[in-house]
Amino acid sequence: MTPFMLSVQELLDGEATPEPATEPAYPEKVAAATDTQVVVRSLAEQLVSEANAVLGPHREPLTLVDETGPGALAFTLGRADRTARVQTVVSGRTATAELVIGGTPSGTRRRLTSEDEVQALLLSLIAQS
Repeated sequence: MTPFMLSVQELLDGEATPEPATEPAYPEKVAAATDTQVVVRSLAEQLVSEANAVLGPHREPLTLVDETGPGALAFTLGRADRTARVQTVVSGRTATAELVIGGTPSGTRRRLTSEDEVQALLLSLIAQS
């Protein structure tokens, strides 16, 4: 089992749920923002597969749904009634990454501090659903 799969099993066994670290969202160059979005999306796909292998057929699986639309790259992670949308919105020469949990933007736009926080985000979805 991978380290993330072990983390999922520990969570199911009663370990504490980590919260993903976030920071204020800010505009950056389109190339850098979209590169980060692609890296986060790729990692999320791998981790969803690993988590679902541990959850097995008798538990609600995690889902990953890509979303398309003009001016944005986005995907939504979910489990049961919980969702987290990771999006990068392009405006002119800049783009802003944002994390939207539960379908409602918070008062302050936030984003994950790094790709490593995808693990904590998925673990929080598992624990809270």
